[in-house]
Amino acid sequence: RFLETQKTARLRAAERGICVQHTVNRRELRSTRRRENISGYLFMAPALLFFFGFVIFPMVMCLVNSTFRYTLAEFTFVGLDNYVALFQDAKFYKSLTNTLVIVLVSVPAVTAFSLWVASAIYKMHNAALSAFRCIFYLPVVTGSVAVTVVWKWMYNNYTGLFNTVLKQVGLIDSNINWLGDSRYALWCIILILFTTSVGQPIVLYVSALGNVDHSLVEAAQVDGATDFQVFWRIKWPQMMPTTLYILVITTINSFQCFALIQLLTQGGSGTNTVMYYIYYTAFKLTEQTGHFGYANAMGVVLAIFIGILSADRTACWARRSRCKGAAV
Repeated sequence: RFLETQKTARLRAAERGICVQHTVNRRELRSTRRRENISGYLFMAPALLFFFGFVIFPMVMCLVNSTFRYTLAEFTFVGLDNYVALFQDAKFYKSLTNTLVIVLVSVPAVTAFSLWVASAIYKMHNAALSAFRCIFYLPVVTGSVAVTVVWKWMYNNYTGLFNTVLKQVGLIDSNINWLGDSRYALWCIILILFTTSVGQPIVLYVSALGNVDHSLVEAAQVDGATDFQVFWRIKWPQMMPTTLYILVITTINSFQCFALIQLLTQGGSGTNTVMYYIYYTAFKLTEQTGHFGYANAMGVVLAIFIGILSADRTACWARRSRCKGAAV
């Protein structure tokens, strides 16, 4: 009995030691995690301060100011009156229509053209591939003012490149006022936006094509699959995340088309967009009839439109992924 009692006592002591050790280990683990979290948040602090100060706070102030009649001489709470007036504003509907036309034309065109170019050049030698990527990406890194000046010269009524070439080949008899005629002005803006938007998608698609599992491509080719079948069944599904990103970013950039309008037409010739109308209302009409609150209301509506379209594309991709997972 004495030996059994001693053995039991030693076992209990060992169990208490293990429990104490586990408790100490848990405390040390929590302390280590706490120190790591504090260090991580300290490293993130500058970016978080910038994000909250220049993104979140302006968004909140935009939403708040949209409920006020806010001019240089007045700051009065009006509730939703700005939104009611907004949806009765024919100019806003026209600018929204122009913006949607730009989005619906430029986004599919940029995506399809970028994919076609990337598919054509990604198998080239490194030097040729780098040269093409540089050529297509150059308008992206070039200042918008410089790009716009070049295009403005090409669209010039008298000495522009387009009128000169088209008259020499006999396609037109007289000069066309590209930026002054409402039949052409918006399409001229879309063309410039297209050329300045394809650079990044091409680079992304080239990278995505390089990451495709080539063993699947080779197996499909051995089984007799055509190039189109290989692309549609193997390459395209693996590039869907890249395509989703390109669609979202291109949609946002198209909705925010402002610099081209400001530098080329100032909203005339039927080229007024929501972004330019916001600027015009806030900074051009303030001394007359416009106000900042009304412009903020337009900004909120534009943000909602962008959010809905971006969420819709993300939801479509999520549904597609779930269907594939269920099929597998």
